Amino acid sequence: MRLIGPQNENIGVVPIQKALQIAREAELDLVEVAPNSDPPVCRVMDFGKFLYERTKKEKEARKSQTKIEVKEIRLRPKTNEHHRGFKTRDARRWLTEGNKVKVTIRFRGREITYPEIALEDLKEIAEELADIATIEQAPNIEGRTMGMVLAPSRPGKKKAAEPEKTEQPKES
Repeated sequence: MRLIGPQNENIGVVPIQKALQIAREAELDLVEVAPNSDPPVCRVMDFGKFLYERTKKEKEARKSQTKIEVKEIRLRPKTNEHHRGFKTRDARRWLTEGNKVKVTIRFRGREITYPEIALEDLKEIAEELADIATIEQAPNIEGRTMGMVLAPSRPGKKKAAEPEKTEQPKES
């Protein structure tokens, strides 16, 4: 087997017994790093420390990943302008946080016979949020619901727009 020493030096190809002896003398563990290579590669290291560092790196990698959540706004065709304003304000906040927003309009009873009312509502919501969002899924009807999905615009533009808003009041 090919052996890498405790200070990351390449010792070379040695028999297993000698590798175990070197590991015992250094009071460390013999860990097989690359079993599929020819000859297999082993390293003399503290295995507990290695596991700790590996889990720490994995945790750090998970932290840096962005989770995009899909938030939902539910409306009805008879929802008035005032209540729709509350809902679009929530949607705006979620979009600036980087979440996607699903806007759903549920039909009850005979409301389904006038889908153009709901389509108009969805278009108005999309226009209100056009400065920070793009339509990812166009309005479509599924059973008794009509919905669309809004995704935040490119984050680069959003970050560039935020500092300008904070700087303007300071200059005045």
